[in-house]
Amino acid sequence: MKQVTGWWFGREDRKLGYDDDREIVIGKTHIVVGEIIPCKRGLHLSKRLLDALNYAPGPVIYKVRGSGIIVPHGDPVDKYACSERTYLAGGVDISETLRAFARSCALEVVHLWNAPEIVIEYLKTGDRKLGAEAQEAVWDAAQAVWAANWAAWAVQEAAWTADWAARAARAVQEKQNKQLTIMVNDILRG
Repeated sequence: MKQVTGWWFGREDRKLGYDDDREIVIGKTHIVVGEIIPCKRGLHLSKRLLDALNYAPGPVIYKVRGSGIIVPHGDPVDKYACSERTYLAGGVDISETLRAFARSCALEVVHLWNAPEIVIEYLKTGDRKLGAEAQEAVWDAAQAVWAANWAAWAVQEAAWTADWAARAARAVQEKQNKQLTIMVNDILRG
């Protein structure tokens, strides 16, 4: 049987979306009957975590295996729609990990602009007390400077910034995907 292993983000209530409120349980397999059409009908997953972030309805990560009918989507392929999806590990809210990852991505390019010290401190520490001040400082500095706009996005909510980071250049994505995969696998190992 053909299979593909990858990642899928779920909602905080740990149930399927789109009016299919089946509970997600590690070790369980969900099945969808009928024609499998990416983005319309099927159980989705992505091989790369960064690709999965593009479709994340929430911050709860699962390592999954798709099987049965498998239909790839995108060029390059960034997700698969499957007739069966088995939940191998996860069910963990990785909001804080995503925030740390987004800050790390922002720090990689912070040298492109003259960032206020509070922004750099926030990006290094993640201290939420500094977050609002850092965001205000970034917005004040972001007057038609692309790098400033990028940094402003990087201090927004984790899902929004992680999605933007996922759209970065493919070469950078590969490095970031490895970093995030290590971070998430460390969480799943406990």
